[in-house]
Amino acid sequence: MAKTKKILHSILQNQTNQRIDKILSLFPDIGSRTKAQWLIENNFIKINNKAVKASYLVQLDDAVEIEIPVEGSTSELTPYNIPLEILFEDDDLIVVNKPAPLVVHPAHGHTDKTLVNALMYHTKNLSMGFAENRPGIVHRLDKETSGLLVVAKNNFSQEFLAHQFKERTIQRKYWAICYGSFKEKNLRIETYLARHPTHRKKFASTDNGGKYSATNVTVLKESTKGVSLIECRLETGRTHQIRVHLSEKMHPILGDKLYGSDSKLSSIKSLLDRKKIESLNRIALHAKELGFIHPKTREHIFFESDFPECLSLLAKDLNLL
Repeated sequence: MAKTKKILHSILQNQTNQRIDKILSLFPDIGSRTKAQWLIENNFIKINNKAVKASYLVQLDDAVEIEIPVEGSTSELTPYNIPLEILFEDDDLIVVNKPAPLVVHPAHGHTDKTLVNALMYHTKNLSMGFAENRPGIVHRLDKETSGLLVVAKNNFSQEFLAHQFKERTIQRKYWAICYGSFKEKNLRIETYLARHPTHRKKFASTDNGGKYSATNVTVLKESTKGVSLIECRLETGRTHQIRVHLSEKMHPILGDKLYGSDSKLSSIKSLLDRKKIESLNRIALHAKELGFIHPKTREHIFFESDFPECLSLLAKDLNLL
């Protein structure tokens, strides 16, 4: 187990009726509302032995129990020798080009042989400041999505990068091959996303709650074969965001069976093209560009990754490249 530092605190008179994330941000071991909110969301904080939301208003004598993962502590995760395509590395971070179908971090159904296990084999310096099963992980890509990821090597870098994601200042662009032709060549999709009401592996737009999400879509090229190459610029990074937004616009991504790709396959007239699409063992979605402010140098750094060979060949076959 990764070690945690436990702090017990009783709310004082001058702290009452303030948000718990604000109170926690004043603790030297936490230091910011970004980290405080992460700790709350991941059940490291309890008040009166119960989990609360970041917006909880504390009351006099509330008993606050805080657990903070200790940087550099050991984890039960096993390093695993998986070759990585590393585009950049220094003392603070790593930028890696994740292949599909590599899972980013251990979770139910994928306990090892993930990107995290590979990173632990590559380096002993990964931030343990946020969660023991996700050392260094600031953001994620779906298993069947490829492309650029930044990984933190210390707590300061992880928090600095997480703040940029929270403030939506990270530059992220994805390329996708999807079904159909678009009426608009530039469109902005804004919805609130939540778990699908009946399918627990899916997300869906909702009018009742959910998290705000925004995707800007630019059509790069359309093919007479019934598919389009598009660029998606993310403003928010919700789970399955691009996949849901495109599917709900009736343009599911090729290979995305969870969000309706199979139902659109019959729209492809060429039997040979259908077979090529069916043989795709991943989603035709790739994180192509990533730009952010370096936590130490404060310089803006930018990375770009081409389509992997399987998507590049498919795009050429479909007259998109």
